Amino acid sequence: MDLSTPPPDLYGRPRADAFLRFLTAFGDRYSPALGSPLLRRNPRRPFSRPTPGLQLVVTARRPVAADAVELTLADPSGGPLPAWQPGAHLRLALPSGRERHYSLCGDPADRTTYRIAVRRLPDGGGGSVEVHDTLHPGTRLGARRPRNGFAFCAEPAVLLLAGGIGITPLLPMAREAARHGLDWHLVHTGRRADTLPYADELRALDPARVHLRADDEHGGPPTGAELLAHAPRGAAVYCCGPAPMLTAVQAALDASPAAALHFERFGAAPVTDGEPFTVRLGADGPDLAVPADRSALDVLREARPDLPYSCHQGFCGTCEVRLLAGTPDHRDRRLTPGQRAAGALLPCVSRAAEGETLVLDL
Repeated sequence: MDLSTPPPDLYGRPRADAFLRFLTAFGDRYSPALGSPLLRRNPRRPFSRPTPGLQLVVTARRPVAADAVELTLADPSGGPLPAWQPGAHLRLALPSGRERHYSLCGDPADRTTYRIAVRRLPDGGGGSVEVHDTLHPGTRLGARRPRNGFAFCAEPAVLLLAGGIGITPLLPMAREAARHGLDWHLVHTGRRADTLPYADELRALDPARVHLRADDEHGGPPTGAELLAHAPRGAAVYCCGPAPMLTAVQAALDASPAAALHFERFGAAPVTDGEPFTVRLGADGPDLAVPADRSALDVLREARPDLPYSCHQGFCGTCEVRLLAGTPDHRDRRLTPGQRAAGALLPCVSRAAEGETLVLDL
């Protein structure tokens, strides 16, 4: 059949399908009509207001591992909280002004409370230490509504892999898998048995499907192949943990029984394709060199320790700065083209070409 001859319709007749011909004609007229003056948005009509934040109060606190504490949060008035799905996280505004993301680890069916668990990291950015030292029952916090960048799709066969505190987004997934009768298994690894949060809660789901593995009892961390050996044939793998664990699982995936991998990182992925460039603080400097293997945010925080940040992965927007000059390589997953054109930049992931200088309003 040549290009001048229409393909057969659904019944094999050598003419264009009547319904598709009508649909094409309708689309040719309808789409341009949307841009007509009568259908354009009224510029005097105000834009919709942003979704208001949440006000939460700490109602309970308990240790769940040697260095991890669980907080239960509720609406101060006792009202219902916004719904969420397994894998969702909550962005908290801590009393110091820091903003941090924590995975929800409670039951999505419970609209009265949220649960989060936080591991104390003395050498971190200060957020976990603040949670451990200052958040007690009665403390009030601001928060953004739950968002989900690690959604659970409830495939028929599932393997859940958690490293340490990475169990928090996977615990609701395990409950959901058990509730739906899926073929699921969960492996939870950590340095020692007492550092594995929610061990008893996990065993109560199904001891035959939950595997707790302490590194000190097995001569070190597991390999990616060891972890993926628990996967049912064709399983979808959900993995949350430190970077070495994710790297090992990704490398071993093709040789495993698993078919797909979903993962969430504790922090930013290693910079593997960067070029060295420069950031300048204001029009008059100083200039700061950003090496090929480090983020601009890390370099900026050495000069400005009070610069806010949270996710390190380009989706929360906490570290946003204003670009005065230079050509950036935007690598975030948050800013719109209009925001970028107006000078917004997320230095946690965005970069520039080798030798380029980005002038920031700092």
